[in-house]
Amino acid sequence: MSVLDSFIAGLPKAELHVHHVGSASPRIVSELAARHPDSPVPTDPEALADFFTFRDFAHFIEVYLSVVDLIRDAEDVRLLTYEVARDMARQNIRYAELTVTPYSSTRRGIPDAAFVEAIEDARKAAETELGVVLRWCFDIPGEAGLEAAEETARIACELKPEGLVSFGLGGPEIGVPRPQFKPFFDRAIAAGLHSVPHAGETTGPQTIWDALVDLRAERIGHGTSAPQDPDLLAHLAEHRIPLEVCPTSNLATRAVTDLDQHPIKEMVAAGVLVTVNSDDPPMFGTDLNREYGVAARLLELDAAGVADLAKNAVDASFMDAAGKAALRAEIDAYTAAWRS
Repeated sequence: MSVLDSFIAGLPKAELHVHHVGSASPRIVSELAARHPDSPVPTDPEALADFFTFRDFAHFIEVYLSVVDLIRDAEDVRLLTYEVARDMARQNIRYAELTVTPYSSTRRGIPDAAFVEAIEDARKAAETELGVVLRWCFDIPGEAGLEAAEETARIACELKPEGLVSFGLGGPEIGVPRPQFKPFFDRAIAAGLHSVPHAGETTGPQTIWDALVDLRAERIGHGTSAPQDPDLLAHLAEHRIPLEVCPTSNLATRAVTDLDQHPIKEMVAAGVLVTVNSDDPPMFGTDLNREYGVAARLLELDAAGVADLAKNAVDASFMDAAGKAALRAEIDAYTAAWRS
């Protein structure tokens, strides 16, 4: 471990773009697969490495949904959620907005109220026992269409768990135009939720414009293609609309073909507020600490620069003002102690 890697490992952090099921560690995935032997997911943790090697984004979605199928009852949901928080605690992640897809579980027979109760129980336990504050982004799986959008909006707006802060849209972008989801985002925004759709990961800048105009996005998930449109970059910078950048994910899903050519450099150079995230970390053989290391190399950052990157995530989060101030102060104190 380099000196900078050691600094990153101890750095207090927030994460804004990380998926619930996609954060299942090999240990948890293999345990769930053993409980559900009809699944194609391997039970051997070593075999999972091959299973999680993706040919392209479509293959990633196929594999991801096979893991989703392992979450079949409320106890599976609670176990997964708490164990994700445990992995976060090991990385000194203090706060995370976890993207949760209720429709994937309710359509498999888990009652919506039981699903919400399970994640909320795990959230409260994680904060008390692990010191990790979890908040939820309920997202529409775009590939499942308007039925999924209606169900997600209904659960979000009618059940609205205490930890819910935002409303999102994930899944494939090709063939899934953003504007069709406008009524559901309008409903969620009216209910007090923030808009955080994925956009421009595997499609061009127009998808990001659609997310901004039609879905009133306050942050953009990925935004990988944004540098292709200088006017878009200028708009994001001027209006301080953050990008949730996930470098290793973009490489794994072939959204970028070479990590050294990742557009994060152009984003930062244009003055865009960039946050670093892990997306689906075990599936991509990464974690948030490693993503900070990747970003530090690409952006040529020292410890102070990495600390500023960590504070970007705090500023872009939906924490209250007191929570933001406290975590920023903790980052500053850690950095000062490191220097001394």
